[in-house]
Amino acid sequence: MPTIDVNGTTLFYEDTGPGSTGETIVFSHGLLWSTELFAPQIAALRGRYRCIAWDHRGQGKSASDHRHTIGIELVWQDAVALLTALGLREVHFCGLSMGGFVALRMGARRPDLVRSLILVETSSDPEPLENVGRYRTLTRVVRLLGPGVVRSRVGPIMLGRSILADPSRREQVARFVDVMSGRRDIWRAVNGVIDRAGIHDELARISAPALVVVGEEDVATVPAKAEKIAAGLARAHLVRIPRAGHSSTVEEPAAVTGAIEAFLAAPGA
Repeated sequence: MPTIDVNGTTLFYEDTGPGSTGETIVFSHGLLWSTELFAPQIAALRGRYRCIAWDHRGQGKSASDHRHTIGIELVWQDAVALLTALGLREVHFCGLSMGGFVALRMGARRPDLVRSLILVETSSDPEPLENVGRYRTLTRVVRLLGPGVVRSRVGPIMLGRSILADPSRREQVARFVDVMSGRRDIWRAVNGVIDRAGIHDELARISAPALVVVGEEDVATVPAKAEKIAAGLARAHLVRIPRAGHSSTVEEPAAVTGAIEAFLAAPGA
């Protein structure tokens, strides 16, 4: 299992594609997920791009962390350390939800590392106040009883109504929920997402071109959040994905991959 020691932690990562030459896409996953969130995109793109994905600290196959809150600023610093350790610059940085929080910070604060941004189901705002109470309740339950007891609550937040209502995708949904309910210590990372600061006032510092993608059925980060990001960036293109919720990369993988391919093929990307 490939791991790398950076910034005081051990991260699991995947490095696939045509070696160190050519362009690189890095993939920063959303809360509760792992590198599997981008498996369809990596499979489609690794023949033309070096593709690097990793599990954030305290998630997936990466090391646990002792902190009560794994803050977004720390997760962003992990990403900077990872790219530096791998000798990467001018990458296409793709982040979904929590990964998008990281991507926005990378674009605003380390433009030397970023060639373009791909921002999927994310927000530049703090967590909405109407979500904080129920998310803290779920976090307390997970901490006391484990993630299994909230399995039924995960799907409707992280997936859209189309995939949840499709009988032919029932087994797929169950597997996704298994992935998202796999770690008892996930509450530390959840706290970091709940407590994050907004970054909207830093968007004016981002000069890299950006693709902003959002599922039309996303209830965790509603499409208006994507529209706000696109309006705040100097060079942004917004794509809405029908029949997708907060995990569009696996819900409608062909549509998301197609949007990424078109963006990367455009002049200036």
